Amino acid sequence: MIIKSYLVEENINLLDKNLVLFYGENLGLKNQIKEIIKLKTNAEILNLFQDEILKKPEVLFNEILNKSLFENEKNFFINEVDDKILPIIEEIKEKQDSQKIYLFSNILDKKSKIRSSFEKSHNSIVVPCYADNEITLKKLLINKLKDYKGVSPSNINIILESCNNDRDKLNNEISKIKSYFINKEINSDQLEDLLNLKVNESFAELNDHALDGNKIKVNQLLSNTTLEPEKSIMYLSIVNQRVLKISKIVELKNTSSIDEIINKFRPPIFWKEKPKITSQCKKWNLHKIKNILNKIYNLELKIKSSSDVKHNLLIKKLMIDICNLASI
Repeated sequence: MIIKSYLVEENINLLDKNLVLFYGENLGLKNQIKEIIKLKTNAEILNLFQDEILKKPEVLFNEILNKSLFENEKNFFINEVDDKILPIIEEIKEKQDSQKIYLFSNILDKKSKIRSSFEKSHNSIVVPCYADNEITLKKLLINKLKDYKGVSPSNINIILESCNNDRDKLNNEISKIKSYFINKEINSDQLEDLLNLKVNESFAELNDHALDGNKIKVNQLLSNTTLEPEKSIMYLSIVNQRVLKISKIVELKNTSSIDEIINKFRPPIFWKEKPKITSQCKKWNLHKIKNILNKIYNLELKIKSSSDVKHNLLIKKLMIDICNLASI
């Protein structure tokens, strides 16, 4: 049985079977549904992963079969599943009582055995979790801020631009907005500052060109970009996150092409970022990445331990070091 994800968001009680499979690339939606399930049940939730179940199937069977009158009911989240777990799930069906098992998978094509099995069965449910688009995120945003003044089209666009079609990030931004605008009235200027849009965009551009080894562009941007000393740790976080992402892709270069790795990357890489990251990955190897991660770590220690140093100059020096290393 197939149920559309938006219906599940509106009414979690539609998940009235004991076996439910969520699949698709929308990690944010799956995380949100997990939270809804947790809020709607009194059962203890056990988080498991397919790999550990395949190694020791008895762990899952024991949890399902060994019930005590004095224990809370148990439900299960099984993460990162694929067709390998289907034989175990088929066996569990015969022994399962009231426990609910929620399985979470990445993209499953139409040939997938577990997807086909769940779709055809009247005793299980499949919920496809496809990628969000601007329309679905806009509806989500408006619904969550429906009691707020100042939810204008321009402010909606500001918020959506800050999250790059990432539902997890959108939910984080909404939480920040609700915590900040306690009078439930959104001010556009304060909103831009709260979401760090202007700072993030200008520094992110500088960071991108540095990681790509573009010395001419980096020199121009170092002159034109204002780096606020009190936001130095945030700048380091932006650099560190991108370098770690590049590191994960570079580690897999021997197994597949960079384009294939980026297309399958989790959490998904926004389409606008793909050309930049592809180019950057070609400039870096694991030795150079380790070098720059050490620089970031030591610089963070220095900034946190001393108020005398000029933080903005240290960040600029880091950008130059990154650019020089990328261009070697």
